[in-house]
Amino acid sequence: MKALAGALPSLLLRLLLTSTPEALGANPGLVARITDKGLEYVASEGLVTLQEELLRITLPGFTGKFKIKPFGRGSYLFHSPKIHSCKLLSSALTPLPGQGLSLTISDSFIRAQSEWKARKLVKLQGSLDVDVKGITISVNLVLGSEPSGRPTINASSCSSHIKDVEVWLLNIFHDQIESKFRRVLESKICEMIQKSVASDLQPYLQTLPVTTEIDSFAGVDYRLMEAPRATAQMLEVMFKGEIFNRDHYSPVTFLAPVMSLPEEHSRMVYFAVSDYVFNTASQVYHEAGYLNFTITDDMVPFGSSIRLTTKSFRPFAPRLARLYPNMNLELQGAMASAPFLNLSPGNLSLAPQMEIEGFVLLPSSVREPVFRLGVATNVSATLTFNTSRITGALKPGKVQVELKESKVGVFNVELLEGLLNYLILSTLYPKVNEKLAEGFPLPLLKHIQLYEPVLEIHKDFVFLGANVQYMRV
Repeated sequence: MKALAGALPSLLLRLLLTSTPEALGANPGLVARITDKGLEYVASEGLVTLQEELLRITLPGFTGKFKIKPFGRGSYLFHSPKIHSCKLLSSALTPLPGQGLSLTISDSFIRAQSEWKARKLVKLQGSLDVDVKGITISVNLVLGSEPSGRPTINASSCSSHIKDVEVWLLNIFHDQIESKFRRVLESKICEMIQKSVASDLQPYLQTLPVTTEIDSFAGVDYRLMEAPRATAQMLEVMFKGEIFNRDHYSPVTFLAPVMSLPEEHSRMVYFAVSDYVFNTASQVYHEAGYLNFTITDDMVPFGSSIRLTTKSFRPFAPRLARLYPNMNLELQGAMASAPFLNLSPGNLSLAPQMEIEGFVLLPSSVREPVFRLGVATNVSATLTFNTSRITGALKPGKVQVELKESKVGVFNVELLEGLLNYLILSTLYPKVNEKLAEGFPLPLLKHIQLYEPVLEIHKDFVFLGANVQYMRV
């Protein structure tokens, strides 16, 4: 209970800060774009699902009267109809600007079987085949978003039209059966689609993550900032795209930039990931102290001639070795501020500012501060992404060192720069790159994998393109 009570203020703060559109900021941190090629793929996968649903439709039977001259009226019963094969041949999924999507299915056919009975002078019964040709289905799908940031979908309208029904039966009453069967099937097709959208498609869209775990400490806020936006040629989804501390939320002090996305359509889907995403990560890890580091002698590669000892430091600070003979040193580093990623066409870079404090480890295990350095460097970065995640790596630049304080007299700063370059390269960067190689996940629906990825660096954002495969289970 004590732990819960301690977490409640942070949770309430997060709810207050994130429950209104104004708190979300003006611009998305991440935009997903589904192109016409992607919509075409979605339509083709949808046909497979609808064909399976059509085979499960339960059709009602019906009765009727017929007349045979000069014998008078008779009755018939059409019962136990069942669809045993169908083929949906052509489909198109197109954007409805300001609303959502329009699904059109055409050039399709169904074959059904049924039992029948007729009675006039004698009883007749048997089975019959029904061929349904020229089926056209039109459905409008309205896209929205819940207050929780999850997407919604509903079928606002549905119409189906059957061009031709052929019943292989005596001409006595087959015209009546064809007419009634057409009306029943047209109604059942739309009923099935409405039900499938509500019970299958809507729950599937809910698998789009609202928050995704990066590690035990941080997560990504992937709430939708608005309903998916349909334009003439594509569908765009706006995500918050903020990385946050999972245990203690604090508001971000900067906004996502405006992104001018290129008109690319060679892939099914594109993701524009702004520097906001990466820089919120930097801020979160910095505020929590995760970017602080310590370098000790046992971290220096084995066999290196340079050690973190007062003896090895004699060329840099002669007095240090005299005051503290044969003792180990420890370097403690911290970022002066969260290092922000700068994105420009074809280039990713950071310019971290660090402060490094040197300590002598006394025999009593006390750490004695002896010097303080200001360190600046330029770092280039690379990004890659696979079937679901963005990963990165840093390539170090040369450090520049400023001696801010010395308690042991003169320092040879030029030599010290070379030492720090070596120590940071051999101890710090491998750990950072190991963490960056874990990456963070993109907002993907369940069972979706990406392939044939492409990556471009633009001003303020990374532009990722890929084709999509739905992994049926």
